[in-house]
Amino acid sequence: QVQLQESGPGLVKPSQTLSLTCSVSGASIPTGSYYCSWIRHPPGQGLEWVGVISYIGSTYYSPSLKSRTYIARDTSKNQVTLQLVSVTPEDTAGNYCAASKSLVLEATTKTMYDYWGKGTQVTVSS
Repeated sequence: QVQLQESGPGLVKPSQTLSLTCSVSGASIPTGSYYCSWIRHPPGQGLEWVGVISYIGSTYYSPSLKSRTYIARDTSKNQVTLQLVSVTPEDTAGNYCAASKSLVLEATTKTMYDYWGKGTQVTVSS
């Protein structure tokens, strides 16, 4: 059974860089040919797709976040990381990692993904 576990700092100050990690267990990202996506859920708003990285390292980002987002993978640790620079309080959100066997772009429906993590909350505040 594939499991995804998000982790992060919980609290980040405005203008700093948010760094999150998604640890994958039960399958290898490159061997299993998984695409790993990040989706976030700001309070009082709908889910927002952030970006995705393929099993070979190709990345695709939300146009609205592209200039501030960087998704990478560490195949030795079977992890995917998300960095969001120059954060503001509007970046406060629950952040979720999701995995799929096919490329999913700009989708926030859980059924579009094969696996979905429990999420980690990030608050941007001074």
